[in-house]
Amino acid sequence: MNAEAQLQELWDVESIKRMRASVSRLLDTKRWEEFGDRFTADAVLEAPEAGLRCVSRTEIVKLVSAGMDGVRSVHHLHAPEITITGPDSATGIWAMSDSLERASAQGPTVMTGYGHYVERYERHDGDWRVQLLRLERLRIDN
Repeated sequence: MNAEAQLQELWDVESIKRMRASVSRLLDTKRWEEFGDRFTADAVLEAPEAGLRCVSRTEIVKLVSAGMDGVRSVHHLHAPEITITGPDSATGIWAMSDSLERASAQGPTVMTGYGHYVERYERHDGDWRVQLLRLERLRIDN
């Protein structure tokens, strides 16, 4: 790989990292329109342990925003493994942790989860977007 191609790959990886970090921030701050803009129109969201599979940007925003209603959340991503697979495609695996606080009659309940996001990305109109987001949990603490 020549120097120009290496530089482009580094730029693409960094661009994906920044885009993906914004997904978590926009989720936690409940900025749903901007959150949705980070996904392709045909994006897929999966959480197998929850029996969840959702197809399309619109459905993802609808499902996630409803599920996060009344929830305070903090999502952290760590140790990204980004692989550029083509001029406009890439894959990623991120170690993750999240904390979800829900109000209840007995007081707030907090769930902390750990695992990995397994993802695919596509570049559309010059911007990287999530095409597949699959949450594979390893542990949940209540």
